Amino acid sequence: MENQTYMTTEELAEKLRYDARYIRSALKDAVFLEGVHYIRPFGRRRVLYIWEVIERDMVKASMAEKPGIPMAGGGVCYG
Repeated sequence: MENQTYMTTEELAEKLRYDARYIRSALKDAVFLEGVHYIRPFGRRRVLYIWEVIERDMVKASMAEKPGIPMAGGGVCYG
């Protein structure tokens, strides 16, 4: 298994600069999916977020929204 960074809601909130309540009420189960972005170790109530997956998906979503000009060779110009 690769190294992953597990974070509590409070640690994730600090890193993302969001309020922990916002993560629990608006992002969890809407943007962050159980088994993908977070886990419940040993089937308990406590939630641990997987930082590398969240970071990957944030960047992917950000790049998808970025307008680009298709180039003849198959590339994209973000000019």
